[in-house]
Amino acid sequence: MPPQTLPLGKFDTRFQEIQRERVSERVAQELLRLIAGGELAPGERLPGERQLAEMMNVSRVSIRAALQQLKAQGFVSAVQGGGTRITAAAEEIDAGLSALIRANQENLRDLMELRAYLEVWAARRAASRASPRQRDEIDQRLAAMADPNRSKRHKAEDDLNFHLAIAKASGSAVYLHLTSVLRDILEEMVIHHRYTLYATEEDDKRFLEQHRHIAEAIRVGDAEGAAEAMAEHMANVNAKYQRDGSEGPALSEGPPLTPVDRG
Repeated sequence: MPPQTLPLGKFDTRFQEIQRERVSERVAQELLRLIAGGELAPGERLPGERQLAEMMNVSRVSIRAALQQLKAQGFVSAVQGGGTRITAAAEEIDAGLSALIRANQENLRDLMELRAYLEVWAARRAASRASPRQRDEIDQRLAAMADPNRSKRHKAEDDLNFHLAIAKASGSAVYLHLTSVLRDILEEMVIHHRYTLYATEEDDKRFLEQHRHIAEAIRVGDAEGAAEAMAEHMANVNAKYQRDGSEGPALSEGPPLTPVDRG
């Protein structure tokens, strides 16, 4: 029996029309994939148009159109003075959270408990999923904390950088955006912890040792070890806060925190 053919003008619905895509749309999809996968973090600055065009082997016109599309969708925003960055969490969310915490110190304690759960989750996940480059970054942050020649005025900055490196290594865009929401509050919390509650040389050594245990577990891929080390560290922070900070911290104590590297 000869094969059947469709009459002219008739279509087999099993075959769908292939939509044509512009190069700019493919560029936007690729950048969005990096954002969704946590490879581009909130607040991170993108390379310039020319550099992106060279790396992605497309024209600058396609790059510019893709960035305009992502800006319209709220995924990236223009940087004052030129450039583009990955959009961080909405400022109004952070402002509202700050107001809640300053109005009632119990809210700060709640936030610290929630942060402990999230940090443990991030450490476990980073041990399982971190790339070699991300593990190296965690080690570099640890080395900065361990440098005996580094000024003590950087210890809060170094502490926060270490935890943010773990957040990036978790590979979770959701967690990175949550961290972005809490960013300003976390900075003030770390300043208070390192310059008020944990201000002694002995405290600095203990923190360094706790951070070293976390980094070592992540480096060798020991997920449960990383989670346990982080849990011990956060329990230490929260226990002393509950004991010594029960009257409520002056969150802005200590030197200004140097802007954290988001790249």
